[in-house]
Amino acid sequence: MALNSRKTGVLAGATACIMLLSMYMLFFYLPPIRDESGEVLSGSFRIFFFHMPVAVIAYLAFGAVFVASIFYLMKRSFKWDIYARSAAEVGVLFSFLVLVTGSIWAKDAWGWYWIWDVRLTTSLVLFLVYLAYNMLRKALEEPEKRARLSAVFGILAFLSVPLSFFSIRLWRSAHPLMFGGSMGENGGGLEGTSLQLTLIVNFIAYFLLFLTLFYVKVQNEKAKEEIDARISVGLET
Repeated sequence: MALNSRKTGVLAGATACIMLLSMYMLFFYLPPIRDESGEVLSGSFRIFFFHMPVAVIAYLAFGAVFVASIFYLMKRSFKWDIYARSAAEVGVLFSFLVLVTGSIWAKDAWGWYWIWDVRLTTSLVLFLVYLAYNMLRKALEEPEKRARLSAVFGILAFLSVPLSFFSIRLWRSAHPLMFGGSMGENGGGLEGTSLQLTLIVNFIAYFLLFLTLFYVKVQNEKAKEEIDARISVGLET
């Protein structure tokens, strides 16, 4: 327990330091951001440096659910079920933040907090799918049945991840395409060392935040499983 507490403290401390650095870079290090015509973009565009890393980390979390679910069905080890449920809960949190930050940006860019754009819609579907995954877990009480059905759900649910990611490449969308092209109405891209460095630091910060939350959740779930097992043994005796 002491070792786990020490690891948690180190990980949380490193995460806090990098996140503070990312906030400093976002508000004080970044120069005015201009589009391809040279016009200065509004300050709300800076939310992109938070929005994009959080979105990618959400995909990563749901990818972890997918992998852990496969390993559970292969090995029938409850540690993989714990990894899956922990990654799913953290992923839902990050997915919710994607919707919130995206809506804030949309209000400034389009004048509305929400439009039924293909990227926004598939992001909402992604959030609801994994919210349903977590609700399924809480609705089932028998551990083996819950783990088995959740693993199957977790594998099928992953189909919504590439659907969300590739949506703006498969269908017309007002959402900017940040990989490929220049900064414009329908294009994307980041030119300049300061912009790229700020984005990299934010990626590191929110990846560490994911690792911290995931690690703490896993430890809590393991402790809960151990307590439940002891209670079960006590009742049997």
